[in-house]
Amino acid sequence: MLISSQEIVEKHNISYQTLNYYTGLGFLVVRKRRGNGRLYNQGEVEKNLKRIAELKDQGYPLRLICKML
Repeated sequence: MLISSQEIVEKHNISYQTLNYYTGLGFLVVRKRRGNGRLYNQGEVEKNLKRIAELKDQGYPLRLICKML
């Protein structure tokens, strides 16, 4: 199932800037483009955002998290 950028931002309480940053780092992968929007795999988004949050809570910097994922 695909989820839009807007749905991710609203559901996970992150900014578009954060979403774009995570996408640029490769944490999240755009699966399909629709007009000006992007669609992501919902299961992959859920798993990766949860893992990122867990690692950030443990004190890992994003650079290291990027290598871990």
